Amino acid sequence: MLKPVVCGVGLMLVVSPALGQGGQRADVPPKKSGGTYEPIIQPSDFVDSVNHKYFRLQPGTTYRYQQKTEDGLKRVEIEVTSETKEVMGVRTTVVRDRVWINDRLEEDARDWYAQDREGNVWYFGESVDNYREGKLSDHKGSWEAGVDGAKPGLVIRNEPKPGDTYRKEYYRGKAEDMGTVVALGRRVSVPYGTFEDCVQIRDWSRIKADENDYNFYCSGVGFLVLAEQGEASARLELVGVTAK
Repeated sequence: MLKPVVCGVGLMLVVSPALGQGGQRADVPPKKSGGTYEPIIQPSDFVDSVNHKYFRLQPGTTYRYQQKTEDGLKRVEIEVTSETKEVMGVRTTVVRDRVWINDRLEEDARDWYAQDREGNVWYFGESVDNYREGKLSDHKGSWEAGVDGAKPGLVIRNEPKPGDTYRKEYYRGKAEDMGTVVALGRRVSVPYGTFEDCVQIRDWSRIKADENDYNFYCSGVGFLVLAEQGEASARLELVGVTAK
């Protein structure tokens, strides 16, 4: 997903009942380690567009980011395409996510998102092409909900609240990123501008203890504006937005 997009072990909050009848929402935890995670996915519960206050997917829009790293200048482009992909019977929006280091392509991924009728945004997987020395290397990180036991997770709830914790994805032992809402109303300044109404979400992993990032989504943009990564708080910052 969003690699900043877009990602320990801890307890989660139990919240309201699932969409549909029976089963679990994406943010309802198993009762104990190793318990089952069974989100209810009914295609009729989903809508065609993603228009969340903090996460809008308008086809033709491209978000550009930059970050200084030990390996050089990292550039990220996230493009909301006009393509769709059906996953578990749900029509998802395809978002292309590309990463360059010193202008050399490192990753080219396509992520799949959809919004339910309650306004929650779901993540259904990604197709990843990884590159080394300019050549396609492998597809590590790829997964698809409904295939080989993989299940979708939440990007963000319809009304995020501090303390909310939920699965962002689930592919046992390979993709188990989590999200925890840290705060609302954050003020964020990046090269693209300064924004007042931002939600701060901690991204962490149930299988990689060293992953601990903080992502800021702002209503003034309707998307990711800043990602602070790792203990050193390296900043991946939004530098530009274009729309067709």
